[in-house]
Amino acid sequence: MQPNYRRCASCRRVGPKAEFWRVVRVYPDRTVRIGDGMGRSAYLCPQAACLRQAQKKSRLGRALKVNVPAEIYQRLWHQLEEAAAKSAAIAPPPGPKV
Repeated sequence: MQPNYRRCASCRRVGPKAEFWRVVRVYPDRTVRIGDGMGRSAYLCPQAACLRQAQKKSRLGRALKVNVPAEIYQRLWHQLEEAAAKSAAIAPPPGPKV
């Protein structure tokens, strides 16, 4: 893997670190956070299919070696909905076909 590239814990796709969500098991208290903190990290594509599969098969929990609370998955679903709403608001309206 190239420097600053990461692998999705769900679909195993490799890409630049900025394209993924980071989920961290913080050292030493073993709490799970999204985005910041020092400790063991797992990365996830910001896509519904990857999030669904990670939640169903506990892939984040396996990667972090800890049980991931349901609250973390709820926050990730919320982030996904916000990103979808933002991209829909930015997308230009469909114009006439030429």
